[in-house]
Amino acid sequence: MLIGKVIGTVVSTRKEETLKGLKFLLLRPTDEAGKLKAKDDPVVAADAVGAGVGELVLYATGSASRQTHLTDERPVDAVIMAIVDMIDKDGNISYNKAESE
Repeated sequence: MLIGKVIGTVVSTRKEETLKGLKFLLLRPTDEAGKLKAKDDPVVAADAVGAGVGELVLYATGSASRQTHLTDERPVDAVIMAIVDMIDKDGNISYNKAESE
């Protein structure tokens, strides 16, 4: 799993039949504190959990992205599978959703 921040939405009215009904979000990879990684390109991911712009999420890419109920047998290369509430690194809170809102 990877950590990313939702930075936008991707809307596509015309798409492959098996992609209909999926919501797509634009992510930027982050570090464990939620800071954007400047070098990494944005990722388009199918949203399996109802995430929104500005949230820190866990996402998977490659074949792992087709392991959720929502994305099974669908041609997706990235999926959001969790919204991060808190990250505790070495006994220190590096990210807390409640404090970032």
